[in-house]
Amino acid sequence: MSTPAPPVIELATYPGLDPRIVLLRAGEEVDAAFVRTQRFDLLIDTLSTPDDCRTALALLGSRFPDLGTRPLTIVNSHMDWDHFWGNAALAGRGPIIAHAAARARLAAPAARETLAQKQAEDPRFAGVTLVAPDITFDGGLQLDGGDLTIELIHTPGHTPDHLAVWIPEIRTCLAVDAVEMPIPEVWSRTPEDLHQLRASLARIQALDAAFVVTAHGRSCDPALVAGNIAYFDALEQRVAALATTAEAPAGHDLSGDGEALPLSPEGTGLRLEDLVSLPSGMDADTRAFYEGFHATNLAATLAARRQAPGAA
Repeated sequence: MSTPAPPVIELATYPGLDPRIVLLRAGEEVDAAFVRTQRFDLLIDTLSTPDDCRTALALLGSRFPDLGTRPLTIVNSHMDWDHFWGNAALAGRGPIIAHAAARARLAAPAARETLAQKQAEDPRFAGVTLVAPDITFDGGLQLDGGDLTIELIHTPGHTPDHLAVWIPEIRTCLAVDAVEMPIPEVWSRTPEDLHQLRASLARIQALDAAFVVTAHGRSCDPALVAGNIAYFDALEQRVAALATTAEAPAGHDLSGDGEALPLSPEGTGLRLEDLVSLPSGMDADTRAFYEGFHATNLAATLAARRQAPGAA
């Protein structure tokens, strides 16, 4: 089996987005973001490999010739491989900041297991080493850029360590993976993580942002937040309705552990396409990817239903 070609790195933006923000786009894989403030430059995520990160920095250097002479601060939004494996390209360039929960994720065996698996599958990851953040914090953190305020907001649920970035002066939220087109994925199949993700979505919605920039799905539309919330609301309502129906559709088990519930048969209203509008051009692999997200979200919703007061 041939390995996929590495993503093409390019600079990107959206109509109306403040020019002090530049997206670092690695094909369909992920978007990182660069923010120029009066006092320092800010890099939010470092892409999937040090080589990708170096390429993005070279492109930024052509846009901002003084890039190498200004203070640089790096934020790791969370410890998913496509967001921080480029850290090694920035060793010594500036502090790397993350939430305190990121250290626990990085110390867990899964971090090295994922790296070993990716390196075995694709030679583009051969040069990756896991570089930890220099500075961590609990709760939130505010950075004063002079003209722009950078608020790092803990938005758990997609992962325990997830951060979104809020820039109030330009009403822009860099939501990373807390908001996604068409749906985000909860960290685990537990009610606790589901509640956290839904609370994070509500917190982002309360910002009343003019731009909500995602790391996947190429969206800056603030309406996507409401769409993600509506998806989880509908999922909860349909699970509750089926659970209280005297005769659930044949073959469905809403009172067990949720593992036996199929997603595809007609009549459940629980298929991904029953709950969100999928882009017409979505390919089969991408659809399967988001159906995996949906399966996790459904299992967590079923678990939450079993914990609800009065649930059967």
